[in-house]
Amino acid sequence: MRLKRDERPTRLEMIPLLDVVFLLLVFFIYAMLSMVVHRGLPVNLPKSATASDARKDHLSITVTREGAFIFEGRQVNQMALVKRLKKARSARPNITVFIFGDRRAPYDAVVKGLDSVRIAGIARVSLETEEKGD
Repeated sequence: MRLKRDERPTRLEMIPLLDVVFLLLVFFIYAMLSMVVHRGLPVNLPKSATASDARKDHLSITVTREGAFIFEGRQVNQMALVKRLKKARSARPNITVFIFGDRRAPYDAVVKGLDSVRIAGIARVSLETEEKGD
């Protein structure tokens, strides 16, 4: 007894394939954007119950655990930080500065960063924290 074979050619469905490619594209775009948003170095931020995310066009200052300032990817001292902030404020008067201070950074270093922002004449400053998880 012979079994009858189905002689139709095999089809490769394109719609599920396109769905998978689209999801991969979205995943990689999201991953890339999440790395670019902060423009700073990874630090352990302190927790806050009232933290919110209000990032738009901004500058970021990172205060490392050792108390060093990182501005636009380069380590700077306080005087150079003030000069660069003044230059940025002259180009964009309503700029916001986010200070990312490591939770183990010396309190004095974070205050010096805040002073640098105020000396540069920038009124919009935010100390960054992470949302407190329950």
